[in-house]
Amino acid sequence: MQSLTKAATPSGRSALSGLVGNTPLLRVSEPLAPAGRGFWAKLEGFNPGGIKDRPGLHMVERARARGDLRPGGRIIESTSGTLGLGLALAGMVYGHPVTLVTDPGLELSMTRLLTAYGAQVNVVSEPHPTGGWQQARRERVQRLLEQHPGSWCPDQYSNPDNVAAYTPLALELAAEMGHIDVLVCSVGTGGHSAGVSRVLRQLYPELTVVGVDTTGSTIFGQPARPRLMRGLGSSIYPRNVAYENLTEVHWVAAHEAVWTCRQLAASHYATGGWSVGAVALVAGWLARTTPADARIVAIFPDGPQRYLGTVYDDDYCAAHGLLDSPPAPEPDLIGRPDEKEVTRWTRCTTVVDPLTLHGTGDAAVESDAAEEGR
Repeated sequence: MQSLTKAATPSGRSALSGLVGNTPLLRVSEPLAPAGRGFWAKLEGFNPGGIKDRPGLHMVERARARGDLRPGGRIIESTSGTLGLGLALAGMVYGHPVTLVTDPGLELSMTRLLTAYGAQVNVVSEPHPTGGWQQARRERVQRLLEQHPGSWCPDQYSNPDNVAAYTPLALELAAEMGHIDVLVCSVGTGGHSAGVSRVLRQLYPELTVVGVDTTGSTIFGQPARPRLMRGLGSSIYPRNVAYENLTEVHWVAAHEAVWTCRQLAASHYATGGWSVGAVALVAGWLARTTPADARIVAIFPDGPQRYLGTVYDDDYCAAHGLLDSPPAPEPDLIGRPDEKEVTRWTRCTTVVDPLTLHGTGDAAVESDAAEEGR
């Protein structure tokens, strides 16, 4: 075999970023949908660190181009794991030290992996009295930024580059599918649901966009409650959420996501974490209830590896009451997102910005939730 010349060989850093994107599509049918029906799952877990590799690289690239992040400057951000992997990758590609602020809920395996990738993991020890772990992490980020001159925070919750990073994902879907009728996305920071739907709505004006949240999350106007699920939901109101693009929202409880994750694993050899289970539950219902020829796409943000001690651990699930409770065949329906507090799979076809709903203009209102999206 003729060896590549040095000039023809990509650099290690460009080769790393080249691993991101062009993830596979999988057709998902039984048992989540009857034979002959189903949905297509975009398997973002095939990126090195998951879906957040895309915004991790893009936000850093754009910050460097603007001069907001100088060569060698430290990247400091709050994360519950997935974006941390993307920022660790970006730090490696572009030569930046990375500090990730998290909380005790982060899986030990994820802490070890982030550390192995060269990131410093900074863990807050106490939740904020009103803003929970999320606000405690954000305040720690601010203190660390002051301690490290020249450092930079991506601010994934409000950074428009987080949204723009998903344009390639939307274009991949359009090229692979040809036409899309329904898009199903989990919502945490709002980045990928906003970025993908913005592009696909331009291509397919009649597109139905379904957002999937967790019970106990404030994003769509529900009261904040402690949550087991990480990767979707929030205890604040992220400004990247494109409420105007969403046709309806579903809230899913932890035991319902676990059941769906395990069904996926046993039937399709492809599954993931909390977000994947929640999204697949909703997409399966849509496949059962929409016309058979509807082209439904669901985005699976990650794979199952980091959830072996939670979603796929019988002892953990039993201790938290997550086993032997299959979801109902269809969701409850409410007329307004603040009509009542939901505790099981529920849908609402009225989607509004809760800051408008609550009559406040404060985009950083905090709540009493325990964890955050990503």
